[in-house]
Amino acid sequence: MRYNVEHPATQYQVSGTTEVGPEPLTFEQVAAVARGRASVRLSEGAEQGIGDTRKHIDTLAAAEQPTYGVSTGFGALAVRHIPPERRAALQASFVRSHAAGAGDPVEPEVVRALMLLRLHTVATGRTGVRPETAHALAALLNSGIVPVVHEYGSLGCSGDLAPLAAVALALTGEGEVFDASGARRPAAEALSEAGIQPVTLAEKEGLALTNGTDGMLGMLVLALRDLSELVDVADVTAAMSVEALLGTDRAFAADLQALRPHPGQARSAARMRALLADSPVVASHRGPDCTRVQDAYSMRCSPQVHGSARDTVEHAATVAERELAAAIDNPVVLDDGRVESNGNFHGAPLAHALDFLAIPLADVASIAERRTDRMLDVARSQGLPAFLADDPGVDSGYMIAHYTQAGVVTDLKRSASPASVDSIPTSAMQEDHVSMGWSAARKLRTAVSGLRTVLAVELLTAARALDLRAPLEAAPATGAVRDLLRTHVSGPGPDEHVAPQIRAAEQLLASGEVHRVAAEHVDPVLGGHS
Repeated sequence: MRYNVEHPATQYQVSGTTEVGPEPLTFEQVAAVARGRASVRLSEGAEQGIGDTRKHIDTLAAAEQPTYGVSTGFGALAVRHIPPERRAALQASFVRSHAAGAGDPVEPEVVRALMLLRLHTVATGRTGVRPETAHALAALLNSGIVPVVHEYGSLGCSGDLAPLAAVALALTGEGEVFDASGARRPAAEALSEAGIQPVTLAEKEGLALTNGTDGMLGMLVLALRDLSELVDVADVTAAMSVEALLGTDRAFAADLQALRPHPGQARSAARMRALLADSPVVASHRGPDCTRVQDAYSMRCSPQVHGSARDTVEHAATVAERELAAAIDNPVVLDDGRVESNGNFHGAPLAHALDFLAIPLADVASIAERRTDRMLDVARSQGLPAFLADDPGVDSGYMIAHYTQAGVVTDLKRSASPASVDSIPTSAMQEDHVSMGWSAARKLRTAVSGLRTVLAVELLTAARALDLRAPLEAAPATGAVRDLLRTHVSGPGPDEHVAPQIRAAEQLLASGEVHRVAAEHVDPVLGGHS
């Protein structure tokens, strides 16, 4: 089996090295390592902190008094004291038993993100991992080797146990990995070829490598990177649809938006005003001859829906930033050498944010679908041909593209149902309330891809509708986006195979080109704050 090592939603070209220390990582650093394959190295501060903390663990390991995670079993078996000669076996058994995932492998970028985030927690000096183990984890990242992490196995409490255990297992030379070329192979072979010595885990290291929320956090950060751009794109496709439907930009006026001072709403409205600026299509029906009183909600209320999504993204970004500054482990090593059990591994803050994002994401998709449907309906499209077909009846135009879009929207609505309210007790009732944050992250990840498809169909539809308004010209901004699409998808004419058109539009959105072209027109109007 070979895995596609490229991420389909972005074109990252990253060089250089990300220094990992106790300081918080940024979204850009996570994306650069996860998607751009930037290399990593431990900072001097991390090296010092890791070494100092390990001395505390070695002292506790030699003591007669048992310490959880150092000289005891785990979870419901924490009451058993493990003699020194059995502790290496304990660590190996812990990792083997916890690497109990099932289902398809998750995407390489997700695995790289969770590896980086676990390395960051190790670099805080709170885990007790040995320096040589930290270096091995960094080397694994730098080699391009990606451990096989399965879809199922995390309940989002006690960390993302099975996913992180799969990484720890690979560090020991067991399990399976995808090598740098994307081929699935035994870990021992791939590590040997990369010159990485398998690790024999010492006291505390099994827990320290697995007891984190890194998978949830990695997926949240990557989703936020994608969503921040997709919400901008939703403004673009909405503006194109408003223009194509002979709608008005008056509802987006700044003084009207100021009556309801939500920052996201203000930003979306300002962007739509800028996108529609100097539009001959809009100007053509602005005068006293226009008999339309107001536009449909799907047009007029776009800034309100998109803006609420923006504000939700901002809230979730705040949660992610706090988590990027966190050291998640249990037990954790404090500055004075105490090793204390805690509940910081619980994924609730991440799970709630992940679930919250899925709701406005579905709503942005839903309102986009309504605008698309309006352009295809001859009774509501203000003179456009049925389904934007070249010869309606002989040709079907984008009729079934809308079916596809509608099908995705219904899936997104189902994905908006929260995972985080569905705790299920495990570990003999020791872990009796879990976050399900991993599940929330997985469905959000799928939903982000779905939103891209929905917006791709609206882009296709609105671009064709604008073409059909000729000889009237589109606004400079919307026209530039339409012209960009035309370098990949042909304009109005007899029916062609539509699936490749949808795929081409998806790839165009994923490449960031639509966002870039729109920004070239919007940023100067908004002072570079589009």
